[in-house]
Amino acid sequence: MLCSPSSQPERYVGRFAPTPSGYLHFGSLIAALASYLDARAAGGRWLLRMEDLDPPREMPGAQQAIVETLQRYGFEWDGEMLRQSERHDAYDAAIERLLDEGLAYACTCSRKQLEGHHGLYPGFCRDAGHSLRDAAIRLRVPDRAYAFSDRVQGEFRQHLGREVGDFVIRRRDGLIAYQLAVVLDDAWQGVTDVVRGADLLDSTPRQLYLQELLGLSQPRYLHLPLIIQPDGHKLGKRYRSPPLQPHEASPLLLRALRALGQRPVTELDGALPAEILHWAVAHWDAGLIPRTPTLAEAQLR
Repeated sequence: MLCSPSSQPERYVGRFAPTPSGYLHFGSLIAALASYLDARAAGGRWLLRMEDLDPPREMPGAQQAIVETLQRYGFEWDGEMLRQSERHDAYDAAIERLLDEGLAYACTCSRKQLEGHHGLYPGFCRDAGHSLRDAAIRLRVPDRAYAFSDRVQGEFRQHLGREVGDFVIRRRDGLIAYQLAVVLDDAWQGVTDVVRGADLLDSTPRQLYLQELLGLSQPRYLHLPLIIQPDGHKLGKRYRSPPLQPHEASPLLLRALRALGQRPVTELDGALPAEILHWAVAHWDAGLIPRTPTLAEAQLR
């Protein structure tokens, strides 16, 4: 299925889609908080989706820990949590369609063969006609630019042919690539607004292209500034960012609000998470989010 199960489009549907390769950290909190507030302030729905398509990278117990942490921090989502691991039929159907239409092809290139091409696929397998067995699936990209207006970062443009090249939609090991899964799932869930980190800004043109090919609607996008640690690394799971602790919920929610440019009142010091979220929904202003793609962690303390 390539369309939303909802017959009537909703005014606003947002989502938070963590990957269970580790526990939630402060960067995750900022993404969850911004997407939640943006949805609730618009009177919309907020969904939770577990992006569990890479079992080798999944940390045991991470899914349950993510759900429990969100609950401890006061978040409430609408409906049942969706797991991407339950959506393989939809992904396979889309890949089959793209192959049948000549828009995708089998690629047997190894990482070593692609060294030195700086992430731009050189097209070695584009017209080779390889068997699908023991091969990745790549999507042909057009020689054109895709652009969109981000609600925070402004105009963003990327030439798929010159800057990206044909990209993988299914890996050689059979795992579905993020670009395809996120496009299909956002459409199926009727997501109208995507709020996420600026590290995914340059993924968006590929997703616009997939939406065009599959006849799916384009959501609005808001890319949040990333939190950069003192050593220059993005705050994230790869660099041992500390997991969110239940007893720190209130102070970290306030800190996250300040990182998003909001101005929580001093009366919220010591308030419960639910009280902080209630105030934050009523006073949410996405126009205050810093436009810079990154923020130094030291500035937020």
